[in-house]
Amino acid sequence: MLHRARAGRALAFALTTIAVAGTETFAQSVTPTNSLPNPYRSVESWPHLGRAWGSTSAVDIDPDGTSVWVGERCGAQGFIPLAKWKEGQPFNCFGSTLDPILKFDASGQLVKSFGAGLTVFPHGLHVDRQGNVWLTDNANLGGKGQQVLKFSPDGKLLLTLGKAGVAGAGPDEFNAPSSVFVATNGDVFVADGHGGNTNARIVKFSKDGKFIKTWGKKGSGPGELDIPHALAMDSQGRLFVGDRNNNRIQIFDQEGNFIAEWKQFSRPSGIFIDRNDTIYVADSESEAVRNSNPGWKRGIRVGSARTGEVTALIPDPVEKITGTSAAEGVAADRNGNIFGAEVGPKRLMKYVKQ
Repeated sequence: MLHRARAGRALAFALTTIAVAGTETFAQSVTPTNSLPNPYRSVESWPHLGRAWGSTSAVDIDPDGTSVWVGERCGAQGFIPLAKWKEGQPFNCFGSTLDPILKFDASGQLVKSFGAGLTVFPHGLHVDRQGNVWLTDNANLGGKGQQVLKFSPDGKLLLTLGKAGVAGAGPDEFNAPSSVFVATNGDVFVADGHGGNTNARIVKFSKDGKFIKTWGKKGSGPGELDIPHALAMDSQGRLFVGDRNNNRIQIFDQEGNFIAEWKQFSRPSGIFIDRNDTIYVADSESEAVRNSNPGWKRGIRVGSARTGEVTALIPDPVEKITGTSAAEGVAADRNGNIFGAEVGPKRLMKYVKQ
């Protein structure tokens, strides 16, 4: 049984590798990585928010290695498309007095929150090595949104990227920014776009917010993007992009040069890579949203960012659904505990090794 499982993982990885020779790329098919062990169990009643949860799309780990930061949509209990929003109604964090940025200690106690009144639709969250918290605001309403905001660990607004309330494709504009990641040298990468008529690109800035470059356009070829939903970086400094609507991870160097694509981690909504280059990928949509990625199970896949091998799967307990389910954001602490931020179920899940 163990031999067959290893062989299956190896086959899936072999079939998904893209060989790069000069400018040539050779895409191959990939077998769904569904039959994997699940060495994790969920921890009930964790964490303790003290109010009803709204959708949580983002989670990251504090530099202390155990505290958990969450991006939460201000207790919003139902999704209303912005096109159907009526003046006077709340829209996620727009019009709310609740904080969208939450910090929990290792025991699950809420120890800090901030950001009330500054965002419309919190989406991606990243904590840099200095403990600063970066948040992407994915929509615009009432002169707010379409920005990336940098906060100090205590909640002071330090920097904003993009024009407040303006959707665009210029060097100082975003249209539905989904994710943000800060490299070790302070360079800032933003995954800009969320499908439809929004953008489909990666935008790079210096640590002080000056535009450096952008790459990517909508499409399915190497280097092209369709819903760049998540960002992470491995120990080599390679940028991993969750190219969700193309059901793949694309890997780039920090100048935007295409390195490889991986499909064995399924349809990526969230990506996290720890200091040991273990990669965690959350799939919240396969066979659930827009009939996407048939044959693949939703859940959190765990593997190696060095080799691309997938070794474990925490499956979504819901077999059939027509909306987003299971984790959309994912992170793991220094002890290997996994945290999943769930948009549809409106909760934060914790998984520990059995």
